[in-house]
Amino acid sequence: MTRYAAFLRGVNVGGVNLKMADVAHTLTEAGFSEVRTILASGNVLLDSGSSAAKVRSVAEKALRDAFGYEAWVLVYDIKTLAAISAAYPFEREVEGHHSYVTFVSDAELLDELAALKPGAQEKMRRGDGVLYWQVARSATLGSTIGKTMGKKRYKSSTTTRNLRTLDKVLR
Repeated sequence: MTRYAAFLRGVNVGGVNLKMADVAHTLTEAGFSEVRTILASGNVLLDSGSSAAKVRSVAEKALRDAFGYEAWVLVYDIKTLAAISAAYPFEREVEGHHSYVTFVSDAELLDELAALKPGAQEKMRRGDGVLYWQVARSATLGSTIGKTMGKKRYKSSTTTRNLRTLDKVLR
């Protein structure tokens, strides 16, 4: 069995409101074991004998069937997630700033995002399957990445997590 982190995109922020106990129950019923949610924003730990790609497809179908929304899930084994977090290229804690990792499952979209020019109050750097991002708290939604990530074309292949959230997932 492999321990995975599954990140649900757009849950409990912007319209799709799910109770994490119901999410855990649904994913357990879908065949995953040791399912545990972290915070209320779509972070799930689970065990599976399947590949990350299979976990993603099963989880998305289970969530769509159970809750009737267009579920998108990005899945990483814990070792990969720890490496992604450890590779964060900027100072992790900067007063007045958010430190984020944007997970991207589509290489073409990652190329697009990595080619963007950061705004005056943000830093961006491409990682392995991710975009590392740091932005002033007051500028998040108006930043280059903030404005770009809201576009429909990115919804099925991306999700962003704060480094503090990743730390909680990895504990």
